[in-house]
Amino acid sequence: SLVLLSKGVPQIMAAFGLKSFLDEAGCKLVYYLHRVARGVSLSTTCLLSGFQAIKLCPSNSRWLDLQIRSPRCIVFWCFLCWILQLVVNIYIAMYITGPTNNKNLSMEKLYRYCSSPYPGRLVFSVMAVVYTFMDGVYVVLMAWTSGSMVLVLHRHKQRVQHIHSSSPSPRTAHETRATYTILILVSMFVSFHALAGILSYRVTQLQSPGHGLRGISFLVSSGFPT
Repeated sequence: SLVLLSKGVPQIMAAFGLKSFLDEAGCKLVYYLHRVARGVSLSTTCLLSGFQAIKLCPSNSRWLDLQIRSPRCIVFWCFLCWILQLVVNIYIAMYITGPTNNKNLSMEKLYRYCSSPYPGRLVFSVMAVVYTFMDGVYVVLMAWTSGSMVLVLHRHKQRVQHIHSSSPSPRTAHETRATYTILILVSMFVSFHALAGILSYRVTQLQSPGHGLRGISFLVSSGFPT
């Protein structure tokens, strides 16, 4: 919800032709909240998938201790996700400036209503590596935990298949429905965030990205939260 509100509302206002409705402090706050909320959305979705995978593990496995402790750790790990994103994205608040009319010194490309100075090549490369690495870790962990859940459900379905086959009114097994849900979720997660990352990088690289490209980037980045 915070991802959609922090970026969607200003984008809609800008689309209706409103200009300079945010000062420099407003631009910093809005974009900082959006980046933090996006990172928390990524990390907590990945975290939820991890807890679900631990919960589905057989009780006699080496994950038994984690199964017992995991419910008590959820709040702590969610709090840690917030702290991490608040710290990592401080640079964004320093980088964004308010609307300006001097096109030679800034470029209105991150939003239609805020601007940003040209970043140094070294600073831009370092931050790009940091953000890409973090997003990549979340996507890989999400895919790994989802794959583990699908494998556990598939094995369970094979063990109880004779029960389903002897049922007088066979229906779609619970394991199959759960597997489809997991696969849809992880497919949307990976595809939306991968495409959003590519578009965001492209927008940042271009000196004067068009409104169409920025609009598509916004829609794609809002796809998974929606």
